[in-house]
Amino acid sequence: MISKSSQLFNEAQKYIPGGVNSPVRAFKAVGGNPIFMEKAKGAYMYDVDGKKYIDLINSWGPMLLGHAFKPVEKRVQEVLTNSFSFGTPTSLEVEMAKIITELVPSVEKVRMVNSGTEATMSAIRLARGYTGRDKFIKFEGCYHGHGDSFLIAAGSGAITMGQPDSPGVTKGTAKDTLLAPFNNLEAVRTLVAANKNEIAAIILEPVVGNMGCVLPAEGFLEGLRKICDEEKIVLIFDEVMTGFRLALGGAQERYGVTPDMTTLGKIIGAGMPVGAYGGKQEIMDYVSPIGPVYQAGTLSGNPMAMAAGLTMLQHLKDTPAVYEQLEETSNLIVSGIQKDLNEMGLPYTMNHVGSMYSLFFTSEKVIDFDTAKTTNTELFGKYFRAMLDKGIYLSPSQYETVFISTALSTADINTILKASRKSLEEISK
Repeated sequence: MISKSSQLFNEAQKYIPGGVNSPVRAFKAVGGNPIFMEKAKGAYMYDVDGKKYIDLINSWGPMLLGHAFKPVEKRVQEVLTNSFSFGTPTSLEVEMAKIITELVPSVEKVRMVNSGTEATMSAIRLARGYTGRDKFIKFEGCYHGHGDSFLIAAGSGAITMGQPDSPGVTKGTAKDTLLAPFNNLEAVRTLVAANKNEIAAIILEPVVGNMGCVLPAEGFLEGLRKICDEEKIVLIFDEVMTGFRLALGGAQERYGVTPDMTTLGKIIGAGMPVGAYGGKQEIMDYVSPIGPVYQAGTLSGNPMAMAAGLTMLQHLKDTPAVYEQLEETSNLIVSGIQKDLNEMGLPYTMNHVGSMYSLFFTSEKVIDFDTAKTTNTELFGKYFRAMLDKGIYLSPSQYETVFISTALSTADINTILKASRKSLEEISK
């Protein structure tokens, strides 16, 4: 009998391109058809056929405390009775701005938007307006949303679909996007020298989550900070994934490097559609209505997203043990999988920081886009399907990262490790 998920996917393909509303969901990189989910609670998701999964992507990061965290759920229900949206200022926006500026080291002022893509697009526009320069540097394999300027050697879905350069991006747009390999300061210096006084910004994921989890090499972030200071370039950390996850103040707190601007995403809405960009006051004051750089949005600061996010951030602020738990849980999972990989003699690299990790089936040390692409994606696909069969939901792409939540119990951790060991045994035959 055909499953409900398969029926839905067949129907979806008649009306939605590829049957999905975001490419990675299509399972093209891992084989098979996507699973349609019906509900989620805590550490678990349940599909339309009633199967239960331990969730290790957590809506691509924001479900730090698990799905349907009770205080967030309750607060959203309270705000819902007032209206879904006003299109006017609300007190919740002010409270959100206050807590972000308090917790994120680089942010003195902040503007709410509706997605991570909006945040990064707006940040680049603002950096250009502030500096009067047109070009910016991004890193191969980093993904900053689907804005035209960013879809050049992009990570995540673009890699998964085998299209690191997307059709529809004009040559005129592409010429102002300069590319450097991640973790390569010398390449950045060369680009800066060749484009003297033309570069408005350098944007990067301080810990990459979109070519798999890739960590900054020692001195890399500090080196970028130095270059930007010397050349009056705006340094932008895209913390859509790492913000409030790797530490209360994000990757910039964890690594002790403060950018000029920061972009944030769905975690500040506890998983609801939301984004934000913020930074130094002198830069942010270039934004309309007090500055010349225009950016607007009817749903920006949506009351439900603000209420959910505020409840989440306040809990994180008041409960520092959250981060200790995330570290402990992640360490147990990562060390357990590594132990099995070593015993089986499979070639692998495991990149791990805080509650993010990626398993690459390659003996190469994964430090950038080129080394990430040495991974055996076919083997990952087999591992993914084997884990899925055992009720563990991983990202359906090698070029994404695992996100751990505090909802995982000791029993869940043991289930994950047993499933992983069995899956590794199966694919190594």
